Amino acid sequence: MTKIAFIGLGNMGSGMCANLAKAGNEVRAFDLSADAIRKAEEAGAKGAPSVGAAVEGAEVVVTMLPAGKHVHQVYFGEDGVTSNAAPGTLFIDCSTIAVEEAREAASKASEAGFTYMDAPVSGGTAAADAGALTFMVGGPDDGFARAKPVLDIMGKNVFHAGAAGNGQVAKIANNMLLGISMIGTCEAFNLAEKLGLDAQTFYDISSTASGQCWSMTSYCPAPGPVPTAPSNRDYQPGFAVAMMLKDLRLALGAAEGAGAETPLGGHARDIYAKLDEDGHAGLDFSGVMKRLKGEI
Repeated sequence: MTKIAFIGLGNMGSGMCANLAKAGNEVRAFDLSADAIRKAEEAGAKGAPSVGAAVEGAEVVVTMLPAGKHVHQVYFGEDGVTSNAAPGTLFIDCSTIAVEEAREAASKASEAGFTYMDAPVSGGTAAADAGALTFMVGGPDDGFARAKPVLDIMGKNVFHAGAAGNGQVAKIANNMLLGISMIGTCEAFNLAEKLGLDAQTFYDISSTASGQCWSMTSYCPAPGPVPTAPSNRDYQPGFAVAMMLKDLRLALGAAEGAGAETPLGGHARDIYAKLDEDGHAGLDFSGVMKRLKGEI
């Protein structure tokens, strides 16, 4: 049994926290939402009234937060993690933040006597609930060895991407590819329909041909072929437009700093930004299909 503090019980964090508790760990959970804490308690965790109370005595701190500013505030702000954790505590941040924000957090944590691992996730809410996430982990080898048994409870794939910040590199590059491929998949299904080919027939052909991709076979944006896809529940997320837009902006910001050419990434960002501006931030990112069909 490991003593774990879990901070950030949103759509992803709630399932992750529940799986850690169900595995027999002593989990103390904190979130700004009392409702979220209550749900964590129902799943077997112990609710904490503050970050400090959650962290006190913990061997491992796991965080799942919205953005880099929240990560830095929770870890290094007044009454934050570093001012309450015991020396040597392992920090595992599963948030998706900028590469440089992760590297700065790792440096500050190390200076204070802690090990910080950036471990962003892929897989969405269903995978979080099922303990089937993919983790991309940046940080030192010894930190990865300590983190992996914890991450294995929450995920089915755990990869060490290298030094601090490399987990974020893997995540934003992967999600840029996902955003681009989803738009292409939507365009292909829309074209097939316009030319008289139904979605199921096109899926049966393309899913076994050279156009096959995850956006098609696991998350099909056309209603019908993949029953579990958000397209079959009116594009309720899932993975929302706002979250894809955040990741694309992180990817494009990192690309600019590195001098990497990402023209399709920029076009994908613009498409999701327009959906966001038009009031569709809460739509699943596969909802690009609705825009192409003129439904929104």
